[in-house]
Amino acid sequence: MADHPLNRRAHLLLLVVFAVLWFGNLDYRKLVRPDEGRYAEIPREMAVTGDWLTPRLNAIKYFEKPPLQYWATAAAYKIFGEHEWTVRLWPALTGFAGVLLTCFLGAALFGTTTGLYAGLVLATSMGYMFVAHIATLDTGFTFFMTLAMGGFLLGLSDRTPARRQRRWIDLAWVGMALAVLSKGLAGVVLPLLALGVYVVLQRDWSIVRKVRPVTGGLLFLAVAAPWFIAVSVVNPEFPAFFFVHEHFARFLTQVHRRVAPWWYFFPILALGMLPWLLLMLDAFRRSWRQPSAGGMHAGRFLLIWSVVIFAFFSASSSKLPSYVLPVFPALALLVATRLAAITPRGLRSNIALYVLLGVVLFLIAPQAPRFARDGVDLDLFAAYVPWLRAAAVVVIAGGAAAWLWSSRHQRAAVLAIACSALIAEQALMMGHDELAPRSSFYHMAQKVRPYLRSDTPLYSVGTYEQTLPFYLKRTVTLVAFADEMAYGLEQEPGLWLKDIASFERVWRNTDYAAAVMPPHVYEQLTRGRLPMKVIARDARLVVVTTPAADAKNAQAGGGRS
Repeated sequence: MADHPLNRRAHLLLLVVFAVLWFGNLDYRKLVRPDEGRYAEIPREMAVTGDWLTPRLNAIKYFEKPPLQYWATAAAYKIFGEHEWTVRLWPALTGFAGVLLTCFLGAALFGTTTGLYAGLVLATSMGYMFVAHIATLDTGFTFFMTLAMGGFLLGLSDRTPARRQRRWIDLAWVGMALAVLSKGLAGVVLPLLALGVYVVLQRDWSIVRKVRPVTGGLLFLAVAAPWFIAVSVVNPEFPAFFFVHEHFARFLTQVHRRVAPWWYFFPILALGMLPWLLLMLDAFRRSWRQPSAGGMHAGRFLLIWSVVIFAFFSASSSKLPSYVLPVFPALALLVATRLAAITPRGLRSNIALYVLLGVVLFLIAPQAPRFARDGVDLDLFAAYVPWLRAAAVVVIAGGAAAWLWSSRHQRAAVLAIACSALIAEQALMMGHDELAPRSSFYHMAQKVRPYLRSDTPLYSVGTYEQTLPFYLKRTVTLVAFADEMAYGLEQEPGLWLKDIASFERVWRNTDYAAAVMPPHVYEQLTRGRLPMKVIARDARLVVVTTPAADAKNAQAGGGRS
């Protein structure tokens, strides 16, 4: 196979193209509920109030997650302003850094070509790419978990010079500490569990000494513990809720109502690893038999890392699709080792599946409007169809190019798949903005803002629209709705109205106020003859004001925060 290594200029050009494709459309899409609204609003309130210690959602104490991403996003707001792209900047940056780190690990463990392939596979795996462009905590968590994984792999490898082995082990402990500050105790439990399983299966007990658990543990605590101590001093109720309710209760019970069957993550992983699914299955089969990289059997550790994390979240009583994201870097490394050794015939089999996926997407794209729930949704899904077909065309074209190059230029074939996949996935993401009116308050906010003064009370009755505070730059007073803010409201009950009757009394005695509610609540209040004036409405929400004469002259303004 006439394949030649890429020179430094080609690598730099590839990195620039990748960066443009990766970051170029962060501001294109409107924020959607619930995660993007939540993880935009908590740092916004930090930046506005100056309280960077106690996370608050809608001005209510919110102890479900640690603060690292909140801090990063609040800092981005301070430097660049509050935009959709600054909301997504931390996930996109850590996702990008995760690709580069995986590329580096592949090169260090298996060679330059494998490193390049590992970066390409991770960057274009549909699950990883999608989550890295959405404001959730999982991408940052995954990056620091990958840092821990890489620290163990390189710190325990005989190929690493002795003076650097300790640095990599230290970096693994720091990575675990930052993973804990990103999402919680899973950031240290899962890496140590994976390492423990590896030690038992390999019967290599010397690893326990090599990872320096005492000094490493102290380093971990030095990084992770200060915030937990400080927030507990200011909020004595924090430890019980965070460590017991948000970890043990979440894992062992159905308290979060995210119940799914044990096989839930299998189809998610299969879809998420496209277009590299067949190679992943093949790599899984071969990884246990790969030769050792010296001191540490990298293939086996990557396999154990993937299985342990996948099994852990499969056993949990609380499941969301993005939970298994930390397995993707390990899988990308395994796939890359297979790609580096694949024959032209084997590569063409994967290319054929890739082209088939493009053809199927092109043919089923017109069926997207069938997911519509009403006439408004029908128009939105119809507008998404051209984006779906454009993505399909890119996939087919990329697959055709890869097929032509597969016999003589394997790197060019892999690059054709990777580049076309990344472009197609970005098209799918951008096209999703056509559906924004059904999952974002952005469009409603344009209609509502002229009716709000800086001192206008704003109530959210029987619901909480996660993206509303970010787009109106203010919080709301909850009415008869607590959901994930229930614990915070228990601590500060004066921040909400517990029932509709209390809201009606306040509303009737307020000169001018506004409220957001679902249509069925609006109909209920209308039957009770509550005086309201509709200023905006869609299939999900109705926004009303008291029928004050000066409503249309009200100036846009802020709120409680």
